[in-house]
Amino acid sequence: FIKRKEGGIIWHTQGSGKSLTMVWLTKWIRENIEDSRILIITDREELDDQIEKINNAGKKEIEQTKNLKYAFLLPDKLNIGGQMNPEKRNRGIYDVVVYGSKMNFSGEFDTISMSQLNIATENIVWKDAILLLTISDFRGIDEEVKLKWNSKVSLFNSGVQLSFSEQNDQFESGIYTPVEILDEGKGKYAFHFDINLKGSESLNFIPVGKTTLVSMKSIWQNPSFDGAFLPDNRIINTNGFSASWKVLHLNRKFPQYWLNTAPRSLFDADFGVKLFTPNDSYQQSMRSVKYAILIIALTFMAFFFVEIINSKKVHPFNYLLIGLALCIFYTLLLSISEFISFNQAYFIAVIMTIGLVFLYAKSIFQSTRLAGLVSLVMLILYGFIFVIIQLEDTALLIGSIGLFLILAITMYVSRKIDWSNVGVKKE
Repeated sequence: FIKRKEGGIIWHTQGSGKSLTMVWLTKWIRENIEDSRILIITDREELDDQIEKINNAGKKEIEQTKNLKYAFLLPDKLNIGGQMNPEKRNRGIYDVVVYGSKMNFSGEFDTISMSQLNIATENIVWKDAILLLTISDFRGIDEEVKLKWNSKVSLFNSGVQLSFSEQNDQFESGIYTPVEILDEGKGKYAFHFDINLKGSESLNFIPVGKTTLVSMKSIWQNPSFDGAFLPDNRIINTNGFSASWKVLHLNRKFPQYWLNTAPRSLFDADFGVKLFTPNDSYQQSMRSVKYAILIIALTFMAFFFVEIINSKKVHPFNYLLIGLALCIFYTLLLSISEFISFNQAYFIAVIMTIGLVFLYAKSIFQSTRLAGLVSLVMLILYGFIFVIIQLEDTALLIGSIGLFLILAITMYVSRKIDWSNVGVKKE
């Protein structure tokens, strides 16, 4: 059937010297069967070499196609500059900072050499070279991105992945554009592109350059610099902030080049800026809840002193209802602040809670003066907590001083109380 060209041979080998038998068989077929065609699929480079030596005999008669591998080279210089234009948006008590940014990237490859990867020059497919840029979310790209590679301009496209495993189950998507490599990579290759990105809360970079320089500025007054590297220079004032970084390849864990799968340490070196929102409504509500036990305890203490000093009886059930009223304050605060500002919601919740406790205390003590005294204590406590919530850097200091004064006043008021005879009627 070989002579009639009606079929062929499928030869499967797996060790035990059968591969060499297959190689010699192919040589015999080529020498004895006119116009024969042979397809050999191998998974070992040394077998490829044996096939080439036996069949070629010094002549380039065999067309070989080997499995492709991808070499990744990082630039020698990378400069990143940009400006973030933030905007605060909210839904209910939640504040979210979004931004638009204008970024410019530039850099250069001093030379594009594969010698460090032990790749022969004749095995490099120069025409398929691309420039790859990974972005965590493509939806943030605002306009077309154009690359200037030396003097040539091209557009970026999507649909490429940077893989972190051989199974390709861990990857980062990116955009790419073909680039022209001449003279087998000799000479310098400079690149530049601008990109407008939209995002929320933070903007991070990976220092892939042998020397990476980053400069950022914004009108946001509360930046939080995080990641593997802090800025070398930064200025923060009422006009916003500006910051700059310089990162060398010696400062990170991943190399300047690799084959196929990217090192997992790549994203361990990211750094950038987070647009921090200080004391938004949600944070203020959470901070106020943390002082709930303090408010309830001190309010109970005020009722207790009024009860002891004025010989008024307050039933435990009365304390229970007063405690529930103080707890409902935080529910009111949270729900009202979803529709108006936190400060206004706090004021309304305080008035409602103190008003309720005042009316209830008046009926318990049968005295407007004593009910007003308790209400005044509550007003001072809520005012003290409100001041602490508004503060940022000095909240702990002011809070500590306030608690000290509260303790001092309590000790002063209780200094003449005969605790051993509390509740005993005098004859």
